[in-house]
Amino acid sequence: MEDKMKLRIMEQREVMKGYTDADADDEVTDQESGLPQPALDKACPGSPVISLPRDFEDILTKRDIMDVLEQRTSRRQYADGPLSLKELAFLLWSSLGVKKVIGKKNHATLRTVPSAGARHPLELYVFVTGVEGLSRGLYHYLALEHKLEYLGEVEDQENRVTAACCGQAFVGTAPATFFWTAVPYRSEWRYQAKAQKYILLDAGHSCENLYLACEAVGCGTCAIGAYEQPLADELLNLPTGPSYDNDSEFVIYIAPVGKI
Repeated sequence: MEDKMKLRIMEQREVMKGYTDADADDEVTDQESGLPQPALDKACPGSPVISLPRDFEDILTKRDIMDVLEQRTSRRQYADGPLSLKELAFLLWSSLGVKKVIGKKNHATLRTVPSAGARHPLELYVFVTGVEGLSRGLYHYLALEHKLEYLGEVEDQENRVTAACCGQAFVGTAPATFFWTAVPYRSEWRYQAKAQKYILLDAGHSCENLYLACEAVGCGTCAIGAYEQPLADELLNLPTGPSYDNDSEFVIYIAPVGKI
């Protein structure tokens, strides 16, 4: 290993570590300074919105948690045929759904997944190629409302999603492909530099919930960490390049979904 790469690896390892004595001298956080908290979710710009079902009892094919845990695995091949809208709604809700909004002065959400300080810095988008009742294209999950915002058709969608995922064709052709983004300032407002670690942990929580929910309804998924950042961000019409402002948003995780 070259010295330059070794140094880079060593520096990036520090992101994974917890608090040290050096953190005691950190500046006052934006929350402690009384700055307004960032929004709990990304506002809908006025695109068409689809209400999602909430009653999922009739689609559960596995109810025993031991069965779900033992049979959960990464799946890269999917059966022909679409997902139902209820199945997609269940998977979205399981991955990032809001159960309750709490707080008087500063608000937070309690969701189906944990998050450091209940800051929930993630947004969830879905590229749809085969979901009953939905047009092909890009959707944004409005977690607070449990609705889907239709962002429109995506030209050459399957090939572009495949290219963004380093040529992994099963990702681009899946009936639904989840793209998580990070909105870092939601966590940085409270945790400053430590927010980087917590955001990555939060993404893991959310994707594992997707795995378990898929197994419970006869679907499969496969977590994708290998993707081309500029191509992935461009697909979601997000700025590419370094993040310099509080409103920054970028892709952090991807997972295709299909029927087993």
